[in-house]
Amino acid sequence: MKFSIGGSLKLAFRPWVEGLENVPAEGPAILASNHLSFSDSLFLPAVLDRKVTFIAKAEYFTSPGVKGRLTAAFFKGVGQLPVDRSGARGAGEAAIRSGIEVIERGELFGIYPEGTRSPDGRLYRGKPGGLARVALATGAPVIPVAMIDTEKIQPPGKVIPKLMRPGIRIGKPLDFSRYHGMDNDRFILRSVTDEVMYEIMKLSGQEYVDIYATAAKRQIADAEKAAKAEKSEKPEKGEQAGGTSQ
Repeated sequence: MKFSIGGSLKLAFRPWVEGLENVPAEGPAILASNHLSFSDSLFLPAVLDRKVTFIAKAEYFTSPGVKGRLTAAFFKGVGQLPVDRSGARGAGEAAIRSGIEVIERGELFGIYPEGTRSPDGRLYRGKPGGLARVALATGAPVIPVAMIDTEKIQPPGKVIPKLMRPGIRIGKPLDFSRYHGMDNDRFILRSVTDEVMYEIMKLSGQEYVDIYATAAKRQIADAEKAAKAEKSEKPEKGEQAGGTSQ
């Protein structure tokens, strides 16, 4: 299924790619990418000859009915790995264990250090933990990746995707073997994550925002809620003019 989906995507959208030679032909590696769109997990594997395993919510694999079975088959076919996200800490640990298992099999593990999609196309602070801990526990090289314009293909609220060429820039592998065995040091985890995010920023050309994307989404939601509340509290035009006539 990966090859049929990948072939269809390449034929329809013709994604351009730079730095493909930086992905090893064999052996384990971590692909750390910015996250602009749901389609990121489709376009990146589409341009690679090797399978890339990403983490996906377990709900995608356990939903009932025909739609649920089709969704599960789709995610399995494109190399998504189910992880139970009930409980933030438990979800994080499960993702880390899954990533280590993928690396130990000698495969490619894909991860989004921001933890969620960017709400506005900017690059947000990487979360220490998943990426850095898998890298330091396994010694696998980290390859920074920049997805370009994927958010423009199917913006929020749009059902039909726009046919346009997204881009993918793949940077040179980063070696963090000097920190091996220090995956419980939070300062080291932060340093590794920041170094990767800096390389992604250089590849993508995105504006960097030094807060987490989850916090930014909350701020945006709160601002929209406040704007709606303010709008609903404004008096009607007749009331502003002095009320109704007697």
